[in-house]
Amino acid sequence: MSFLKKIISLRTCFLACALVSSAFAADRVVGANATLDIEPGARSAALGSTTLAVEGDYLGLGTNAYQLSQAKYMWASFSHTAYYEDTKYDYASMVIPLPKNQGLGVSFSRFGADDIPYIREGEPVPEGSNYNTLSIADWVFSVAWGRRIIDRLDLGLAFHVLYRDMDQSGWGFRGDASARYQIKDDFYVSGLLKGWTSSAATWESGEFEYSAPELYLALSYGLPVSYLYGKFNFYWQSAGLFHHDSRDLDYDEDTHGGDRIWEDPIDWLSGGRGGVEFSFDFGLKLRVGLSSFTTFKSVTAGAGLTIANFLVVDYAFESHPVFSPVHRVSVSFSPYLFGHKPRENGHLSKTDAVKKLVTEDPEDLPTEEFVEESIQEAPVVPETLPADVVSEKPAASATETAPATPVESVTPVTPVAPIVETDDEILE
Repeated sequence: MSFLKKIISLRTCFLACALVSSAFAADRVVGANATLDIEPGARSAALGSTTLAVEGDYLGLGTNAYQLSQAKYMWASFSHTAYYEDTKYDYASMVIPLPKNQGLGVSFSRFGADDIPYIREGEPVPEGSNYNTLSIADWVFSVAWGRRIIDRLDLGLAFHVLYRDMDQSGWGFRGDASARYQIKDDFYVSGLLKGWTSSAATWESGEFEYSAPELYLALSYGLPVSYLYGKFNFYWQSAGLFHHDSRDLDYDEDTHGGDRIWEDPIDWLSGGRGGVEFSFDFGLKLRVGLSSFTTFKSVTAGAGLTIANFLVVDYAFESHPVFSPVHRVSVSFSPYLFGHKPRENGHLSKTDAVKKLVTEDPEDLPTEEFVEESIQEAPVVPETLPADVVSEKPAASATETAPATPVESVTPVTPVAPIVETDDEILE
């Protein structure tokens, strides 16, 4: 009897596992939660969307969360993109610096279209423009964290949650991990493991789909050019090392970089992207790039301007081989830098301290009591000294003491305090 009970219990467990596996059966697709791959920042977009290589663009927290380890001040960033057919993408993020070379970032975005006319099934076609309208949108909330692990190595993690409101609602999630290593001055290599948790989405109908993880590499190099009063920055980002997307879509490997790097390095390189930026010392930046090396119809360009160190405005133009061009604008603002001067590493350096003493306001100068003490300690000229003798003697410097001048019928003179003559006295 006990043996029969064991068989029944095992059979029940097998049936339960089968039901669970069938309920959570997932379909592998291309581009699950593709809204997470939209480029939000105008700076990175103008550089061919080489977001992984671009440091200091806090609109790209989902891709390069490692940069949060270098955050010294709080930043708030916003961007707006107008696509074709009145589709819009709006993005907002905030960066909060933390102790021990850490930083926290949060972002919120919406990608969708509004006022879409539709007709319910069975209803007649309305006259004029008296249509019913609806909206479809993807809402994304992201949290990112970055920290310096060891010298020259930064690590970042990001988690995204997506809510989709279309003909049926759905939820999605994805986790990304990024890292950057400084090879030498102004030369960095970066890596991104996109979807290490898998990029998954579930729909109201019960359907569950996912996309496999992908790995990317990126390089960045800075070259100062003193005679142009600026600096060149070069950025490159690879295609996926596993190349799941292009292979699943059955792209032509000769034109779309469908091979993996170990199968055909040249073909893999052709699937990458790159950009060049020249940054002037006074805050203006000019940019140009290619979002795909396979076609020159994917040219990007743009410019940026830093105003008083606390406000950054960027613009990007993106062409497309098929669709109309895209214009992107982003703004970053630092509340702290609005009321404070930027400081190196968060503290005043020795040079800054010297400049502060030289440029102090009058009210910060020594008090009158201290000045009077200095005058009392300075040598005094006797009243018996003839005026012409004093005026003919050149004034001593602040660090020297004027020697005594022997004069007949005059008592020995003590060292003379520095005398400053005005232009009017010299003319007289």
